[in-house]
Formats: sequence, structure tokens, C-alpha cells
Amino acid sequence: MNRQIILLYSAFIGLLLFSCNHFSKNGGVNSDYSGIVAEKAAGKEAPTVKYAINTAAEIYAKPQVPVLCYHRIEDGRKGEYAVSPATFAAHMKVLADSGYHSISPDQLYDYLVKNKKLPDKPVMITFDDSRVEHYEIAAPVMEKYGFRGVFFIMTITYNKKNYMTKEQIAQLAKAGHTIGLHSWDHTMVTKYKDSDWQKQVVNPKKELEKIIGMPVEYWAYPNGVYDHKAAEELSKYFKLSFILISKRDSVKPLQTIRRMIVSKWTPQTLLKSMHGTFGKKK
Repeated sequence: MNRQIILLYSAFIGLLLFSCNHFSKNGGVNSDYSGIVAEKAAGKEAPTVKYAINTAAEIYAKPQVPVLCYHRIEDGRKGEYAVSPATFAAHMKVLADSGYHSISPDQLYDYLVKNKKLPDKPVMITFDDSRVEHYEIAAPVMEKYGFRGVFFIMTITYNKKNYMTKEQIAQLAKAGHTIGLHSWDHTMVTKYKDSDWQKQVVNPKKELEKIIGMPVEYWAYPNGVYDHKAAEELSKYFKLSFILISKRDSVKPLQTIRRMIVSKWTPQTLLKSMHGTFGKKK
């Protein structure tokens, strides 16, 4: 009898140690946005629950999701950052016809961190610089196909000519699109001094949250430029931050999500560019 008690006790201790080690490896603290460690049960208050989360190495190793970046949508505009309204409409049509599903940054975060499943053929459609055509042209076209986008707002542009008003930004959020921050005045993060973080990140984030009535949890780097120090700092404020086509930070993969700038491509060139860009590991 004593031998059986000893064996049962040993098995219990072994199970307890395994559980503690497993949680410590996967879940204890997430240095990329450490506040995201709990969720509420649907429709009711629930106790705080800590979830097992992927390590930085595990996040970095996951297949990348295509993230498109649009700027100007205007006829006759020159430069690689511009597409015509007709080209944009053709891009959205080919994505829909090809079976793509637009996803939100929330869905991407849950995929990367918690291994939640994404829809088949996911794509994220993003916009920089707060241009009014994003509201007047892009949003209606996307909604026609059941898509939702991510609009990164440069807050110095509020209510200025050719830029979105506060009311238009709020309406996008109400329609199910995601509103993110693109700094106050587009100064690159690599140039920030101590006081610049308040001016470019903290204050604009608070103001934007008042406008849309919900948290602003996503950031797009001005010019897509970052360094490791900035990625570390931004992890205090945002769940995900988005760069352009440069090498990701393997230590801060959540703060260096890659996007590709979309140019005046044919629909088929768009699909080919997506496959070529996001099929690469780095």
C-alpha cells in the first residue's frame, strides 16, 4: 500500500512540473505587447485567463500572410505609389474572383501568437497617409466584395484638403474597417528623440482612440523604416507594427510585419507579386 501511495505521489509531482514548464515556455510573458494575456468569454464577464503564446522564434517561422499597401488612388497620378480607381477596382475583383478573403490585424495577431486558424487564401489590404480617396473610393469598392481594410492615419492631416475628416475616419471604423496609426507627421522612427515618442505616438494614439471610440492597436512605420530600438519601444503600445519590404526583426517579429507597396499592375501581376513576395521566408 505504501509503495502504491509513493508511486501515485511521484506521478502527480511529475505532471505538475510538466505543466509549469510548458506554461513558462509558451505563455508566461509576451514581450511583444505584454498586456494581451486575457480574453473575456463571449457575452459575459470572465476571470482573467492566461493563454499559451508562441515564442518570437515560433512567430518568425510561421508562413507570412500577404499584406498589400496602397497610397494614392487617383487618375493621372505619376509614381509607383499611385494607382487609378479603375486599377484598384480590378485588383479587388481579381482577389475576390481568386478566392481571397480579407483579414483584420486582430486575425493576423491571433494566427501568429495563438495559432488560430485563418480563412483560406488570406490577404490584408492596407492604406497609408489618410487620403480622402481611401474613404470615397477604396472603402466602397472593398465593401462590394465583402472585404475590409486597414487605414493607417497620419494625424496631422485631420480635416485638411484631400485628406479624411475625423467623421470619415470614425465612419470607417463603424463599417468594420480597422484604424491604425501612421505617426503624427510622418517623421521616421529612427529619428525620434525622447520627447518625440509622446508627440508622434502617445498623443496621436489617444486622440485617434477618442475619434473612433475604441483602442488603436496597430502601427505602420513612416516610409516603412525601422530599427530594433524602435521596434522594442513600439511593442509597449501596439500589438503589431508594419514595415515595408525589408528584412524582419527575428527578436521582434510582431513589430516588423512585412507589406508590399502596390503599383500600377495588371490584376495578374498583382497575384504574381503577392506569391513571389510572401512566399519568401525572410
